Amino acid sequence: MLNITIDEIQSNPLKYLRKVEAGESFVIIQADKPIAELRPVTSSVKPLRPFGLCAGEFTVPDDFDAPLPEDIISRFERQ
Repeated sequence: MLNITIDEIQSNPLKYLRKVEAGESFVIIQADKPIAELRPVTSSVKPLRPFGLCAGEFTVPDDFDAPLPEDIISRFERQ
């Protein structure tokens, strides 16, 4: 990671932004003290899972959406 001064980045900001876009990272310094880091943004987009990934590994019972028995409901509703 390279150190650059505020003056350097102010003189040619596009130069440093292009380098960041290419994958470089910089520490911006002022009076010999680091004040900020300039680095590429990591993608937060996760790849989609393939459709049917678990096909055939389980079966949904016919009563899947049937109401729960009263004794189970009462356990959830206790205070």
